[in-house]
Amino acid sequence: MKLVSYLKAGEIQLGAIVHEGLYNLQSVNENLPKNIIDFFQSSNELIQQTEKQLSKIADKSLSIAPVKDFTLLAPVPRPTSCRDGYAFRQHVESARRNRGVEMIKEFDQYPIFYFTNHNAVQGPGDVYCMPDHFQQLDFELEVAIVIGKEGRNIKAKDADAYIAGFTIMNDLSARKLQMEEMLLNLGPAKGKDFSTVIGPWLVTPDELSTYLVPAKQGHVGNNYNLSMKCWVNDILVSEGNVKDMDWTFAEIIERCSYGVTIFPGDVIGSGTVGTGCFLELNGTGKLHNPNYEPQWLQANDTVKMTIDGLGTLVNTIKAEATDWSILALKK
Repeated sequence: MKLVSYLKAGEIQLGAIVHEGLYNLQSVNENLPKNIIDFFQSSNELIQQTEKQLSKIADKSLSIAPVKDFTLLAPVPRPTSCRDGYAFRQHVESARRNRGVEMIKEFDQYPIFYFTNHNAVQGPGDVYCMPDHFQQLDFELEVAIVIGKEGRNIKAKDADAYIAGFTIMNDLSARKLQMEEMLLNLGPAKGKDFSTVIGPWLVTPDELSTYLVPAKQGHVGNNYNLSMKCWVNDILVSEGNVKDMDWTFAEIIERCSYGVTIFPGDVIGSGTVGTGCFLELNGTGKLHNPNYEPQWLQANDTVKMTIDGLGTLVNTIKAEATDWSILALKK
């Protein structure tokens, strides 16, 4: 299934995408909840029944309209938490090479992640940024999972069963704020907490079965051959593939759940794919050409991300009508 959360008459509704149209799930099955997290916790029988009904849709009495006619929210509008991983070695290695520092040997020993602001998760549409965010504002092309059932101390070999679905993630980053606060070895915080975008919908794992590929040697869990691309103002700036993840989501879940409970509605990002942000692209450009002009996101830029099987996520960057700066408050 392709699940969406959307607005109708000011209320959040749960829907599914079928043949480019949006169906309200309660029109398909009146016993289904409106909330996607509650949907994850429905009985397996009810979910399977819904999948069968969606696969046989032909009843014109059901409410259907093109997806473009609806205001889509983040697939999980109010995640229970949001973590972001560091799974692509290419990105980490390139970014460190560009700064003239060695690769971290610990990268190959265990997956890591940080918590970001789950209350700032949003879906397609406008993203409003403060003046300081525009000090080296960056996109980050990622894939994310949403947890579908509660678990604790989950082993990697069992972890894929906890994934409700996959979605595109744009982990927006204010690099100047991020780099300043990271000098104190704490964070990232203000460089990240203003917006994380996911969408346009959540794709259940069964929809991606034809894309399955083996995990990299020495790793455990499912991996997927899914092309990833990002355009800024219709200019292609990034290309990668989900299959290049060195750490699988199963291994990331294993670490996330060690000694703590993960819950339905938790969002976990992969981390940036290789070439998947201006920070890396600018560094590589400067390395090969001292006259390279760095690029950062500006007000009214449009960021479009596409991942095979997961759709296309589009956002326009907007400037808040203020001149308030926290960078100016530095002592």
